[in-house]
Parts: sequence; C-alpha cells; structure tokens
Amino acid sequence: FAAVVVVGDQKGRVGYGSGKATEVPDAITKATNEAKKNMVRIPLREGRTLHHDVAGRFGAGKVVLRTAPAGVIAGGPMRAIFEVLGVQDVVAKSLGSNNPYNMIKATFNALEAINSPRMVAAKRGKKVGDIVSRRENTANAKLEKEEA
Repeated sequence: FAAVVVVGDQKGRVGYGSGKATEVPDAITKATNEAKKNMVRIPLREGRTLHHDVAGRFGAGKVVLRTAPAGVIAGGPMRAIFEVLGVQDVVAKSLGSNNPYNMIKATFNALEAINSPRMVAAKRGKKVGDIVSRRENTANAKLEKEEA
C-alpha cells in the first residue's frame, strides 16, 4: 500500500511525505514521519492568504495559485495543503497532470516561490514601507491615468 500525507500547523508551516508498506497503518506512519521532516514555512498575508499570485510546476503537473477575496477554491490534494497550511482565501487551478503526487509537488514548488514584502525589502536593501507603498502608489497612478 502507498500513502501520501500532508501535515501542517495552520500557521504557515506545511510538509508532505509518501510511504509504502505491506499494511495501511505502516504506510501512513512512514508518510507522516517523512512529512514532519520535510516541513517548510510559507509567508502568508494576514495569516489568511498568499502575498501574490504564483505558478508552480512539477513534471507534467502545473498549478496556478491566486489570492482571493474569500474562501478556498481548490480541488483534491491542493485543498488539503491549503487547509493544513492555514490559508483561508485562495483560488487554485491545476493544469496538466491530475496525479496527486505531481499536484502536491507542483503546489509546493509554487508555495516555495512566494516572497513576502519583508523578504523582498531585505534582498533590495530597502524598507518594507518603500516596497508596499510603491505597490499601492502604482495602483493609484494606474487608476488616475484611466480616469484622465
């Protein structure tokens, strides 16, 4: 028997693992232990959603993750990942392979590519306020151009 397990603390940490054994409980135990070893921290905005839209890929499996106003709109293995991660507002679409292993790995590929404003500011040597306010100012500038 083979088992795929996703574990998380609903506060931004999540991991996945797979295990094989001759009995189901043994396979689940192996997968759970591997998932706990492979946990990663994902930055979340307000502890509810992603900081920005992102796409991930593994093999033939592709996923697109987008921030959303309310609710988790995702299917299969992606929904399980978001539930244990603690994400409450997201829209996810899987393209290509619907194999659960590939979907989970593609989702993790996308989640690991997420950068918080704090991480971006540290890389650029700027303040968080410069990064965030610039994003809001560009949105306001675009609106003003459209109105004019």
